[in-house]
Amino acid sequence: MSSRRGLLVLALASLAGCSDAVPGTASPAATAEVGALPGDVDGLGELVVTEVPSGQPQVPDDELDPPAGAKSLADVAGYADDAGREEEVLTGYGYRWGWERFWGTDDDLTSVFVDQFDGADGAASYAADLARNDTRYYGGNPDRDPDHLPRGCATLTVEDPDEDTRLTGPAAFAWCVHGPFTVSVAVVSTDTEDAMDQVDDLVQEQLERLPRG
Repeated sequence: MSSRRGLLVLALASLAGCSDAVPGTASPAATAEVGALPGDVDGLGELVVTEVPSGQPQVPDDELDPPAGAKSLADVAGYADDAGREEEVLTGYGYRWGWERFWGTDDDLTSVFVDQFDGADGAASYAADLARNDTRYYGGNPDRDPDHLPRGCATLTVEDPDEDTRLTGPAAFAWCVHGPFTVSVAVVSTDTEDAMDQVDDLVQEQLERLPRG
């Protein structure tokens, strides 16, 4: 998937269409108070975090190109070089809709993407694709079972990114599967330790907002 999921932070290669699942296909972070699964994309958007640990302001959705916010299957497929093939892959995964949100500036940027699928298997395959493709693009060795995050998450830190990646500084990434949802978080900060601390906090908060399904 080559994209502004992409241009600002998560420039991804095309999804392969099949993969091993992220270890643990559901995280244990859901709470009893969380309600039913969202029935439309706006319902999903209401569950996405609105503030980040850095305190940076949210980038208005319409100031990005393409805009952030609500995402359809066609929107996400359109990020890829071969949108038709991507749409087939996402349809096979049971992709329903997603939501993107960005905060800060290029030098101190945070992004949270939450995507909803028909079931946990498709979500797990998609999360594994994101983790594999980001790792291939940015380099480094992912932690596929980090002890600081719930089961079902993988993480990556990039200390000195190549100029071609368009990352403007040290960064940390997490990809999690939580029932029929995927949560992808990226933070660019002054160092990877601070970036990962922010990622950890955001992942935990975002997972707590989501139902298990």
